[in-house]
Amino acid sequence: MSVGPSTTARSKNQGVREQPLHSLRAPLPLIMLALLVVGAMLLPIAYLVVRAITADANIVQQLFHPRTITVFGSTVLLATSVTATCILVGVPLAWLTVASDMPGRRWFAVLTALPLVIPTYIGGYAIVSALGPRGALQVLLGRLFGVERLPELYGFWGAWLALALFSYPYVLLSVQSGLRGLDPALEEASRSLGFGPWRTFWRVTLPQLRPSIAAGALLVALYTLSDFGAVSLLQFNSFSRAIYVQYRGAFDRDYAAALALVLVLLTAVVLGAEMWTRGRARYHRSTVGVVKPRPRAKLGPWRWPAIIFCSVVVLIALVMPVGVVSFWLVRGLQEGEPLRLVWSAAWNSVYTAAAAAVFAVFAALPIAILAVRFRSRWTTVFEGIAYGGYALPGIVIALALVRFASQYTPLLYQTLALMIFAYVLRFLPQALGTIRSTLLSVSPSLEEAARSLGYSPLRVTLRVTLPLIRPGILSGAALVFLTAMKELPTTLLLGPIGFKTLATATWTATAEGFFARAAAPALLIIVVSAFSMLFVLRDTWSDQH
Repeated sequence: MSVGPSTTARSKNQGVREQPLHSLRAPLPLIMLALLVVGAMLLPIAYLVVRAITADANIVQQLFHPRTITVFGSTVLLATSVTATCILVGVPLAWLTVASDMPGRRWFAVLTALPLVIPTYIGGYAIVSALGPRGALQVLLGRLFGVERLPELYGFWGAWLALALFSYPYVLLSVQSGLRGLDPALEEASRSLGFGPWRTFWRVTLPQLRPSIAAGALLVALYTLSDFGAVSLLQFNSFSRAIYVQYRGAFDRDYAAALALVLVLLTAVVLGAEMWTRGRARYHRSTVGVVKPRPRAKLGPWRWPAIIFCSVVVLIALVMPVGVVSFWLVRGLQEGEPLRLVWSAAWNSVYTAAAAAVFAVFAALPIAILAVRFRSRWTTVFEGIAYGGYALPGIVIALALVRFASQYTPLLYQTLALMIFAYVLRFLPQALGTIRSTLLSVSPSLEEAARSLGYSPLRVTLRVTLPLIRPGILSGAALVFLTAMKELPTTLLLGPIGFKTLATATWTATAEGFFARAAAPALLIIVVSAFSMLFVLRDTWSDQH
């Protein structure tokens, strides 16, 4: 089988004539590896489709039951509200930290992105502990103003607050990257025509950022649809929570599979909407040459409101949850809370997340290399299927693999291998995206030079391509490690009996109301994930100098 076009050009007198890399046949080992990855990515959806088709006819009635329709509407409302909020917060933060002369912008560029390391179930527990009816804020207001009880945060408003606070960095990072890639000549042309700074931003800059905003909003929407921890802790009945409750509490699990398939269809609609918003407009530069450094917008007296805005976001989304977790940790240690089991859970989290990162990178490499260096109709299809992991919430992947393993591969049921496999399916797109973008920035001429020396395509890949894209490989591995450390529903459903990670230890303790017991594993998740996030943000920091 060949994915790329064949090389047929030969000279009568000189043997093989050099051809561009895109005209070469793709190495057969890369093709075989890519097929394995694509088949693995299709497994959960294929199983859910078969399960729904072969289910009892009453499933259709259950899917159109008013209860199901209510859950569907609640999920859509939550995803829409959280996405809109993240855009309203993330876009101004990105502009202030990249395009303005705000004092301290380098620090804010990093600090405003760090809430991404806080899992929503930890954020939800911090919100309840700090802002709930009997939380720290109520105690403070009670001493100062005699406030006896604050409103309940459970339900929609609590889930909205938790998800918005800890997922806006998806929009922030995407728009920051988009701003750095814009050509300032367009803004200068607008200024020369008499447009002021605000009109230039709304008429010139913001339309060019539409792809970046849409990409970040897509990640937020998909993250909200797939979230299990925050909606469960804050008692909001979304699809992911309904699927988990149905799976754990009902003997007939066909309904859980049908709900999972509806959630997959809903995420597919979100993906289609994002592709539609891109339109056919072109956003790249129409001329060649070196782009001048972007002149930073002068805020003048507005720099103080800008600093206050960024500080409030950092205070609520980063300082507050870390402070709450630290408070409960100190209180737990004072009361003799043991830490022995925490270190065991920490080791389990680290080595399973590291294994997932390694395997995800290995799985992403053949797809990325084929999609960039041997592009064809088939490689485009392979790439699209691989990115489908974003459309598969963790609870859906776990549910499909649990049923598949119990029926067809019982030796894998409730094993670490199956759990890590689910991690790889879930987070492979993160590794693929960073590796692909790095490979696009590497000139094919270096690989063509190796070909001219007689190297085979496979040897060129191993000896030339992989060393050149090492930064992308490391960044992709760091992203997968970061997200695997936080993953909750996949671990709950697929983890071996008695196997605890920091995520499950935190979840179990918070679900039972033992905040002091949850503090140590929660803080360890934040600290370990922060190191991975700082590695990913190293270029962001250097760009601010």
